[in-house]
Amino acid sequence: MKKLLLLMLAAMTATISTQAQTKRSADFKAKYQLKEVVVMSRHNIRSPLASGGATYMRVTPYEWFKWTSPGSQLSLRGGVLETEMGQFFRKWLVGEGLLPDNYRPDGDDVLFYANSRQRTFATAKYFSAGFLPFANVEIKHKYEEDKMDPLFTPQFTKMNDTYRQQVLAEINAMHNGPQAWMQSVQPTLTLVEEIIDMAHSPAAQNDTTHFWYDDTQFTLEKGDEPKMTGGFKLANSVADALVLQCYESESMSAFGHELTQEQWRAICSIKEVYDALLFTTHSAAVNLAYPLVSRIREELHHDRRKFTFLCGHDSNLASIGAALRLVYPETEQALELHTPIGSKLVFEKWSNGTDEYVAINLVYQSVSQLQDRTLLSVEEPPMILPVTIEGLTANSDGLYRLSDLDARMAETMTEYDAIKDTETSAIPAPATTISSGSARSYTLSGTQASNSYRGIVIEQGHKTARTKY
Repeated sequence: MKKLLLLMLAAMTATISTQAQTKRSADFKAKYQLKEVVVMSRHNIRSPLASGGATYMRVTPYEWFKWTSPGSQLSLRGGVLETEMGQFFRKWLVGEGLLPDNYRPDGDDVLFYANSRQRTFATAKYFSAGFLPFANVEIKHKYEEDKMDPLFTPQFTKMNDTYRQQVLAEINAMHNGPQAWMQSVQPTLTLVEEIIDMAHSPAAQNDTTHFWYDDTQFTLEKGDEPKMTGGFKLANSVADALVLQCYESESMSAFGHELTQEQWRAICSIKEVYDALLFTTHSAAVNLAYPLVSRIREELHHDRRKFTFLCGHDSNLASIGAALRLVYPETEQALELHTPIGSKLVFEKWSNGTDEYVAINLVYQSVSQLQDRTLLSVEEPPMILPVTIEGLTANSDGLYRLSDLDARMAETMTEYDAIKDTETSAIPAPATTISSGSARSYTLSGTQASNSYRGIVIEQGHKTARTKY
């Protein structure tokens, strides 16, 4: 009964949430006209980032789901889901009068631009098929398949030691520091170890049966993404593969373990910690997201543009949000807490004839819509949640002045300009270990090893043989 009440409450909340985008009132439409939409999309469902021989495969004796695509590429389900999302956007924008049905773009009216990774290019292609079925839309991309485009690469393009220490200080300030934050998800790490039967995996024979986080190191280098090494990175990879398998297999169980949606959200919290530490400190984000913030700002001021679709990654959504101080809502009916698979950050530009305004929404498919491949429409929309902007005030209709958002973007770009660049990408910066207290040692089974323990132990992420006296 309690579960039914929670589902009913979630459905009611979802109905309220969708009012902003799909059910604008007659009074609202009499006052405002939709002029343009800019979408920053995360790719849809993919296979895990690495395939045969990958570490996430070695930490379980079980066989993973038979993926419908090679490692890191968009799955067949992902393509179907993205086409459905494109159809929803078509129906919504035709209903708003921004585009006619079966529209064929003219000149610069429409832009599709994707990272050159297969999963992002294919996502844009499938979306375009549902969005503009009567047009053969060109998906712009710069490189051959699977080469990263700098526009979508969340990399540091400027670096100096003072700036590096500032980023590390902000990382240390998040949730009482990385070690404390990682320790807070220890019950979930233990749950994942049990789900995948890590103790009986191939890795257990020569490596470990436990997810570590004492060995966490951060590397911040010019010309590269922020990186984390250590056992928590492995935990993130396993959590990622589990969640993708949940979507793709249409099952809420994993390797014989029946899991609740709350447990799945807890598993996603491992990914949340990993991504947040790397991509959501403000100082790092103004550097990492600078190209995309610049592009979105440019698109919102494009005289001819009616619709823009940019397709990248969850790290792009995370860093854009942190750079512009957007407040992402905690998701409903989703596993990921802030940027679900296939989610879209949607900027709507409205005009009342005198001033221009912006509404920002997070649009994504719920777990049931992902698993059931639900046909989407204005009457049965995806999940739509409003995104707010820290420090800015929306009007009574829930809209921000475009000039205010533009000023925030300009401020963010000025912060980037102020970063002094004194390093070259050819000289790697040292990895920085962030820990609390003295380093600890563990046995392969995950228990803390005393000073008198003899055998194989893990110290600072490395195996060491303690021999007998």
